[in-house]
Amino acid sequence: MAGKFEVYEDKGGKWRFRLKASNGEVIATSQGYSSKASAKNGVDSVRRHAAEADIVEVPKED
Repeated sequence: MAGKFEVYEDKGGKWRFRLKASNGEVIATSQGYSSKASAKNGVDSVRRHAAEADIVEVPKED
C-alpha cells in the first residue's frame, strides 16, 4: 500500500494535512491553513514539487 495524505481540521479550527507512510507513521505535517481548499492546494503543491526538490544540508546553528 502506498502512503497517503490526510486532510483534517485541528483543535484550533485550522486545516492541516499530514503525510503518512504505508506503515501508518506520520512522516510530514503541514502548517495550518484557513480553509480545507487551501490545505488541499498544499497537498497538490507537495506532490508537484517534492519529486524534483534538492536535498540541502543546513549547517548547525550556534
